Amino acid sequence: MPGERLAVRGISELGRFPGAAPPTRVELTIHKEGEKKQEEGGCRRWFRKMCPCCCKRQNSTSYDVTDKVEFVKPPVPSPEPIKPKHENGETKEMEEIKLSVVSVELLSSKTGQNRQEHHTDLYHGDEMIIRRGQTFQMEMEFNRPFNADNDKMHLDLKTGPLPMVSKGTHVIIPLVNNLEDERWEAKIVEQNGNKIKLSVNSPASAVIGLYGLTVTTSNLRGEGATTHNSSKNIVMLFNPWCEEDTVFLDDEEERKEYILNDTGRIYYGTEKQIGARTWNYGQFHEGILEACLFVLEKSDMPPSGRGDPVNVVRVISAMINAQDDFGVLVGNWSGNYADGVSPAAWSSSVEILRKYHSSYGTPVSYGQCWVFSGITTTVLRCLGIPARSVTNFQSAHDTDVSLTTDVYFDENLEPIDYLNSDSVWNFHVWNDCWMARPDLPPGNGGWQAVDSTPQETSQGTFRCGPASVNAIRSGQVYLKHDTPFVFAEVNSDKIYWQRNLDGTFSQFHSEKKAVGHCISTKAVGSDERADITHLYKHQEDSEEERIAVETASRYGSKPDVYSTPMAEDVSVEVRMDGEGPRMGADAQLSIVVKNLSSQPRRTTLHSQVSVMYYTGVLKGTIKKEEMPVELLPNEEKTIEWMLPYQQYQNQLVDQAALMLTLSGRVSETKQVLANQTTFRLRTPDLNITPLGEAVVGKEMAAKITFTNPLPRMLKGVVFRVEGLGLQKGHEVVVGDVGSHSTVTLTEHFIPTQPGPRKLVASLDCKQLTQVHGVADIVVLEK
Repeated sequence: MPGERLAVRGISELGRFPGAAPPTRVELTIHKEGEKKQEEGGCRRWFRKMCPCCCKRQNSTSYDVTDKVEFVKPPVPSPEPIKPKHENGETKEMEEIKLSVVSVELLSSKTGQNRQEHHTDLYHGDEMIIRRGQTFQMEMEFNRPFNADNDKMHLDLKTGPLPMVSKGTHVIIPLVNNLEDERWEAKIVEQNGNKIKLSVNSPASAVIGLYGLTVTTSNLRGEGATTHNSSKNIVMLFNPWCEEDTVFLDDEEERKEYILNDTGRIYYGTEKQIGARTWNYGQFHEGILEACLFVLEKSDMPPSGRGDPVNVVRVISAMINAQDDFGVLVGNWSGNYADGVSPAAWSSSVEILRKYHSSYGTPVSYGQCWVFSGITTTVLRCLGIPARSVTNFQSAHDTDVSLTTDVYFDENLEPIDYLNSDSVWNFHVWNDCWMARPDLPPGNGGWQAVDSTPQETSQGTFRCGPASVNAIRSGQVYLKHDTPFVFAEVNSDKIYWQRNLDGTFSQFHSEKKAVGHCISTKAVGSDERADITHLYKHQEDSEEERIAVETASRYGSKPDVYSTPMAEDVSVEVRMDGEGPRMGADAQLSIVVKNLSSQPRRTTLHSQVSVMYYTGVLKGTIKKEEMPVELLPNEEKTIEWMLPYQQYQNQLVDQAALMLTLSGRVSETKQVLANQTTFRLRTPDLNITPLGEAVVGKEMAAKITFTNPLPRMLKGVVFRVEGLGLQKGHEVVVGDVGSHSTVTLTEHFIPTQPGPRKLVASLDCKQLTQVHGVADIVVLEK
């Protein structure tokens, strides 16, 4: 197949160990079929990196990407020959025979001691996958018994294209009598004839990634050195089970959830109508570890920086989106996904990461925030960093670092569209990851917010975080990384500004509870939703919450925004019954207006409802009206509001979200009323019913049922079905589904893995999105 790819090969280390055989490690080697490799000058490499669109490699694809990480076994050198016998037929003294390694066994079986003790037994395959800060075992056979009085041996581990001892990417592991913590050392724990068993220790700060192993032997004087390259590579991961590792998590149930659980729940919708979908993270699935290591290689991050989880998370945040570095996933909010997959159709990270890896780094189309978050969870958990997907409802997007969400009106209280760049998304999904933050003042470790959805640049790159959740909660937005942006998402006030006759603006209203509601993640050990709003912000209206907001604002671009207090005695809010309006029916809401004063009040409420993308971008207004309201002293009035189905049926976008905006002025006091309420139209679920007994190796089935809720035909319906350990992800083309018609699909499959499994399915069509379902299936051993 034409193109460019990377392989794991040997590279000679001439001058470091004369006569040494090449060690095993990752090297980026670029070659194309049918043509010779051309050397590229340093200036051109720099220019191509700065402006890839202007300076592509010749005959390359549209993305100038290079490499693919593979586990490749280099040739095993032949053992050193035994020295000849004397004329009388007897061999020389054993110590005169040059010691050499015949073979190295890394004990990398999934069921073996290393993989079990290092909690890596769930990863696919039998590679040597270990965690830093913890001992591991290996065996080796020599051409004769090892004699500690005469023989000398050490191990070399190398990672990256230019391994250096000073950078921690070339590790020399000496043989010692007793192992000590926090250092690279090896100790012989068993010896039987020509075979020995080693226990090897690594520090909790070791660089993670793919290592090649070389064993060097000599006599005590350093003479007659021989080297042996292991036929297997070693993968080193972060270790949340190790107290010295900065990603240490001391709760076993949380480790099971945030590292070992390969499925989860991602929340969407609005705060009053929270939807949930099952997501297959699949961090242990075949090819995913290789794909995650490939993402690190593709980032051009120096291997020496991979020992710090802050650095790794920051790089992953940038690499999951393709915005400026040909990362994993292309964002698309246009509603047109004809040349890719609709973001709502994905339900797994596996297909996306494997596709990115197998295409040598061609970004996958398409994603929106929950897809970016799902992939980020997969990559971080795969590398050993505790992570979870987090959804914030009414999530602000602050574009001017004011730490407020600003809405501008002209003299007649008409919105000034070109100034209203700030927005509030119905929901936004990012990630929490767990780590200590020694780079920040004490108390800022623990959960860190990281966001891979490309919204704003950070230090010139589309990425966000890690930002300490504790710092966000207290308003300490001066602490890195990107804390002001996340603070504004969850706790900014919505400030309404009116243009004066002289062109200046005055603040006429503020909403202190407009953003940051029902911050949600999957609960530990169950599929329930856990509300973690209290981690991100103090309780609304509390003194602590106001102090945090005002503390943060002093570091924003409008530090004096809170200098003008305003009195209010009329309030307006929007309520909905039950789970709210359903797709295909009239949408009904209640507008409640309260007079909190002892005097009568009169106002006219102006209402308009718009279809809106979940990012807060309005598609267009579909209904406007005016409602005169007269209130007696201390009176509360309820106004019933309705949007007929016929008015929105042809206007909806992906997330079927609408925004109702209310505004008005109280005649007696000139108080301005303002309220914005977002709601969505609920969609039906796919009902999945398992059929037959679930046993490894035995065929079973599942029935998937869907009823079209709309009084119109759905065109080109496609089901996507996948279950880790049950069946591979695939598409089922259903075609057109008539108004209120029911579709039943029966899936036949053979489970391959025992234990609790999830079969997930989603429906994709232009007229209806966010339709999905899940079935829990417990698979028995054969």
